[in-house]
Amino acid sequence: MTDYYIPPSHIDPDTFPRLLLTSEPGSFAHRTLKNRVPRILRKLIDDSPFPADVQRDMENFYEELTQGVVQNLREDTPDRAFWDPTNEPYIGRSWLDVPWFWAEAYFYRRILQESHYFQPGPMWNYDPNTSIKQQEWAAPAAPATVDAILSDLPEGIGDRFERLVHANLWGNRVDLSYNVGGHLGNQASKHDEQENLLADDTPQVWEYVQGLSRPQVAILCDNAGTELLMDLALAAFMLDETLADTITLHLKAQPYFVSDAMPKDVFEGIIALQSGGEAAVDLARRLRDHIGSGRLHLFSHWFYTSSLFYYQLPADLRDILSTMDLVLVKGDANYRRLHGDAHWPFTTPFAHVLAYFPAPMVALRTLKGQHVLGLQSEQIERLNAEDEEWMVIGQRGVIQSRLT
Repeated sequence: MTDYYIPPSHIDPDTFPRLLLTSEPGSFAHRTLKNRVPRILRKLIDDSPFPADVQRDMENFYEELTQGVVQNLREDTPDRAFWDPTNEPYIGRSWLDVPWFWAEAYFYRRILQESHYFQPGPMWNYDPNTSIKQQEWAAPAAPATVDAILSDLPEGIGDRFERLVHANLWGNRVDLSYNVGGHLGNQASKHDEQENLLADDTPQVWEYVQGLSRPQVAILCDNAGTELLMDLALAAFMLDETLADTITLHLKAQPYFVSDAMPKDVFEGIIALQSGGEAAVDLARRLRDHIGSGRLHLFSHWFYTSSLFYYQLPADLRDILSTMDLVLVKGDANYRRLHGDAHWPFTTPFAHVLAYFPAPMVALRTLKGQHVLGLQSEQIERLNAEDEEWMVIGQRGVIQSRLT
């Protein structure tokens, strides 16, 4: 494997752009691995009640990340069959001289090793980010936000669909490693949401959904906390209104990035809703009913905690997704995986790059990295003039689809 992965078959390899690399001076990828990722690890070490041996291994990893070179996994775990050949080109290189997405994916895999997640003992199966997630489950946080939104929905079904899709997008702002959550759901923020929505295919998605018969829908989830509860609110609405026959939540099988959602987070989120207001409590009841009836499924696959892109889907997961009538792809990391984390011109049509995806799909993503598809030249010029950091601060978002 090289720094230039084989592109999807519908794109000429000679025109496929190069990957975003951590070695690019001044780039957000470089800044992320040089500054933000070490801060995440430092905070985790300082704030977590790790035993002495775990503390030692985490400190050693911090030194490797900031001063050393990439090392391979030490543990004998089933996923070594994936990581060993994937890591081979990068072992012995600086963390500031590797592909960006691989670096972040492998960083979070290494946290599991250094925190002894897979080892028998007190840290076995312990999510290192538990305390961060618990802050979002507190009643004044995610449950209150969701209750406020559900208590203020418009009357018409199409208007409610649009409002919940938009709230689902802006819920992606509340990334627990990158908290720019700010406003979500109040009247003052709605104008700002429209101003910050750089592409909005919600009307096309609504028209498409109305034409489906007993649709099967998948949501490829991103963060736990507020975003996951907004995923659940949209899912319950679509099931209640028979806009979907079944919905499958695709979740991480183990901790990944700081706050990515796992199956246990769904159940903790439902419990948390019960500390919200009347609308939140009612949502919890509806979700329990949908899970009990088999209409709302929870699913995990090893791909989701790998460094692979969506055009590298394993055959079994590709087959599963190909049966879906609509796939909602959530968040910034998933967006990167959709386009290969490459240097596409920002005006490249979204649907052109995503022609390989095995099902009709829509991506909901707030911008937290220097990459985007499907914008107009005038937009880019205006945004560059307004704020040179517009691509990375999580303020703006896109809802982009490929439905045919």
